[in-house]
Amino acid sequence: MNELRVERHIRLSRAALSGAPGTVVVPAYRASDLSPGIVHIGVGNFHRAHQAWYLHRLMQQGRARDWAIIGAGVRAPDALMREKLLAQDCLTTLIELCPDGVSAEVCGSMTGFLPVEQDNAALIARMADPAIRIVSLTVTEGGYFTHPGTGAFDATHPDIVFDAANPTRPRTAFGAIVAALALRRGCGAGPFTVQSCDNLRGNGDIARNTVVSLAGLRDSGLAAWISTNCAFPNSVVDCIVPATGPAEIAQARALGVDDAAPVTHENFRQWVIEDAFCAGRPEWERVGVTFTDRVHDYETMKIRILNAGHQVLANAGELLSLETIADCMAHPELSGFFRKVQREEIIPQVAPVPGMTPPDYAALVEARFANPAIRDTTRRVAFDGSSRHTGFVLPILRDGLASGRPVGGLSLAEALWARMCAGGREDGSKIARNDPHWDALREAAVAARFCPSAWLEQRGFYGGLSEDARFADPFGRWLRLIWEKGTMAALRAYLGAG
Repeated sequence: MNELRVERHIRLSRAALSGAPGTVVVPAYRASDLSPGIVHIGVGNFHRAHQAWYLHRLMQQGRARDWAIIGAGVRAPDALMREKLLAQDCLTTLIELCPDGVSAEVCGSMTGFLPVEQDNAALIARMADPAIRIVSLTVTEGGYFTHPGTGAFDATHPDIVFDAANPTRPRTAFGAIVAALALRRGCGAGPFTVQSCDNLRGNGDIARNTVVSLAGLRDSGLAAWISTNCAFPNSVVDCIVPATGPAEIAQARALGVDDAAPVTHENFRQWVIEDAFCAGRPEWERVGVTFTDRVHDYETMKIRILNAGHQVLANAGELLSLETIADCMAHPELSGFFRKVQREEIIPQVAPVPGMTPPDYAALVEARFANPAIRDTTRRVAFDGSSRHTGFVLPILRDGLASGRPVGGLSLAEALWARMCAGGREDGSKIARNDPHWDALREAAVAARFCPSAWLEQRGFYGGLSEDARFADPFGRWLRLIWEKGTMAALRAYLGAG
């Protein structure tokens, strides 16, 4: 990969943009040109490389300048991100990583970041402002307070119990949303759209269920008002965005920008949205966003081929001490496992979408995963497997069983997850806790070494799958083989079968 380096650099701020190297694209608009229309909760790398970028592209055209983003967060780490971004006027350097080179662009669509407070008072007040017409979220797949196995709202979660008892000083993003909507209903300010940008099937429907269910614990009338008046569009979001560390900060500096929180990303983005907004929206279709009533078809293709494919790779990659997803794709047996599972067990359960067949999409995903410029760690992809396996892999497995299709590769993927959760790689190194349910998962994984059914008895994840011998039997055989002879033996056995 050819990497551009410049002799001078700027310390990122609005005032310094005029001195940026000519190779760095900077905003053609000023902060004073913008007014807020969106509050975004969860200002991580993905949001800044994806949703914020699409809005930035509109602003570069002289459009959507009354839709600027106000950042927000409800977790302690969000306060550190706030500090970094406020110090550089909420600007972000986006570094696009292609196999043959890099480019840099400064995104300026965010103009503020609310204080991160235990009672979320500033967040509630800002969302209650009638100028805010969209509240968007990236709070991870596991952040919607649902039961992993069923997707039902978890009214017993301690944070939800607290928010229901303390509705004016909630702990959660959803409690804050409900509190703000209660204020807007009371003063006649009208509803806003709640826009989930997380990798969940039916993300808008899940957001609706969480918000309305939580509101119902407080006030059934409020819940009915939200259900009738607010909008919760379903969407598909896609861009591979690695975590930021010292190497990425150094890379931004080499490109000419001293940025405390730059973001690297691949040269691919996709955003597919239902056109269901209750208080207006930016003209995102002008910058490549697809609006369609077939979101679920796009969603199925992406979640099953890409997101489930990530899980097929990442757990084995962790066991084999492969640092990145690109390293996994460069490994002959692991990439062969990925291709065979896709071809035989995943692609047959995916319908085409306009302009794209499932095999073509799988080939696109394979090329993206193999991009060596993207340092996307197996640890990041394997994080929160309790949400990702239940949300991405197990639905394919269940549908495969229902239709009589083979599930041997998906059974192996589950056995690899079970082995990974025992907490040690095959080279003897430790796998640090990597799931909100890590202690319970590790206990089950250790027990499953000698009794594989101990893993499948986690009914919150697997439901009745443990009782289906078409899955439970191969799962048990794979897990025993992995423990006795290792991951490579299992991968080779799968590739040699059939």
